[in-house]
Amino acid sequence: MNGAFYIGATGLRSQQGALDVTANNIANINTVGFKRASVRFSELIAPAPDALDSLTRSDGQPGLSGVAAAFGLRSFTQGDIKQTGSPMDLAIRGEGFIELLGPGGQARLWRGGALTINGDGFLAASNGMPLRAMISAPTGAREIAIAADGRVTASVDGAMTRTELGRIGLAMVQDPGALTALSDGIYEASDPGAVVSAAAGEDAGGTFVQGALEGSNVQIADEMVTLLLTQRAYAANAQVVQAGDQLMAIANGLKR
Repeated sequence: MNGAFYIGATGLRSQQGALDVTANNIANINTVGFKRASVRFSELIAPAPDALDSLTRSDGQPGLSGVAAAFGLRSFTQGDIKQTGSPMDLAIRGEGFIELLGPGGQARLWRGGALTINGDGFLAASNGMPLRAMISAPTGAREIAIAADGRVTASVDGAMTRTELGRIGLAMVQDPGALTALSDGIYEASDPGAVVSAAAGEDAGGTFVQGALEGSNVQIADEMVTLLLTQRAYAANAQVVQAGDQLMAIANGLKR
């Protein structure tokens, strides 16, 4: 069987996946805290030099047998910080994540967004997951303020001065690109030991910005260029399959 069919098929599958990733980036250009995904391609090597079933090089070594794509790779470059004026909006300027508690007590990582007070009275993300710092807002608390270093204070009925409710810390990850994206802008570390706690503004950690949200880091110009390149690569792989079909048609049409 002509190996061009299989080589072209791997290219078509990989480029189709790349198109889907780019389309998803463009669709989320206005999503708060969205981090663009990318695709990494690698060459597939034939397992053995067999001139009948795969391409071989002139030196007899295994040749290329297609391309594979690794999906879901994310870039955690800083998105634009946009002021909203809402005191419950929180963004991180710089590196780091806010650590949340998942439904089963698992650690979840969040780049910030709209805060809320859940049914138990704790500061939480908009999906209801409480902050790992377990900051409780007492009854009657108002004018909640979050400083750049993560200290949370509020005016509480009966208190003459502002009351400190707690402090939000940062979770630092050595390789953010290895995080697994969940829903609602939440990420999970495959190795919990790679997550290190840090104070905001220290140990290369970022700082908090209250009343602001981090925008998507998607650049429409870059995505459009990537989209065009991927489309051309898809068309090139389709031509490989077409050329293989033409060669097979010639072979089948030969007469003795």
